[in-house]
Amino acid sequence: MAIPDIAVNDSITDVEATRAPRRFLRAVLGNRKAATGAVILLVMGFVAAFPGLIAPDDPQAAIYAQNAGPSSAHLLGTTMLGQDVFSQLVWSTRLTLIVTLIVTAIATFLSTIIGVTSAYAGGVTDRVLTVIIDVFLILPVLPLLILLAAYLPPGVTSLVIVLCITSWAFQARQLRSQGLSIRDRDFLVAARARGERGIYIILVEIVPTMTSLIAASFLALAVYVVGFAASLQFLGLGNSSELMWGTMLYNAQQASALEAGNVWWALSPGAAVAVLGAGFALVNYAFDEIGNPALRPVRRRRGRSSA
Repeated sequence: MAIPDIAVNDSITDVEATRAPRRFLRAVLGNRKAATGAVILLVMGFVAAFPGLIAPDDPQAAIYAQNAGPSSAHLLGTTMLGQDVFSQLVWSTRLTLIVTLIVTAIATFLSTIIGVTSAYAGGVTDRVLTVIIDVFLILPVLPLLILLAAYLPPGVTSLVIVLCITSWAFQARQLRSQGLSIRDRDFLVAARARGERGIYIILVEIVPTMTSLIAASFLALAVYVVGFAASLQFLGLGNSSELMWGTMLYNAQQASALEAGNVWWALSPGAAVAVLGAGFALVNYAFDEIGNPALRPVRRRRGRSSA
């Protein structure tokens, strides 16, 4: 009798997996905030993929008038060295988005493996991993980021390493709590009865049931990474020659752009960081709707009552 039950559970899991993209698309289209966030991310992705179509000027070419104001030739003015600020902002989108996605993907993978393994394994493994998670949670993040970055060579690689080390623990704690709530479900008991290995149960049986939570963690973590990457670079812990929004902020601060009246050089990269972070946060509303089905009926009832 166990074999039909297992087959039914597997078929239900497959159906849910095929329905997930449709549910997400409906949630995005049915939520104005999520749709706005999706548009922002699509625009940022297009800018990162094709910066030359939007800003054909060489962002590093110091061939224009210094500290020039906005004009038709230079939409955001020029830097102290005579570089076009708009071109730098557009070309900086690519590396900023790449670093954000790489760090977020690695940190999400680490938090998923560590959190779910801790919940499923239990015993000594759970206690050890929980202590490690708690240690990283109580560490002061910004001083640790500065300390690690100070002893690593400046550049994108060091930035990725530092952010990956310090950004996974909170999500791991959330996923561990979710894993504990489903550890004794029937489909996991059936998998253990079949003699499946622990790694198989974690990756094939448990992780797919947490898809919406993992995706929400990914988006929330992306907001964190965007802000802290720019903060580290603004503090001078990046490579000022690399085109990223944080290095633009650092260069503008070093050149006293605000004091010189070059407002757009100082404010535009900060605004870009805020817009990208808002895009990730707004898309997260769609995953909130998927993860909490009660939000959908509430919204419909409100619409009916107002009608």
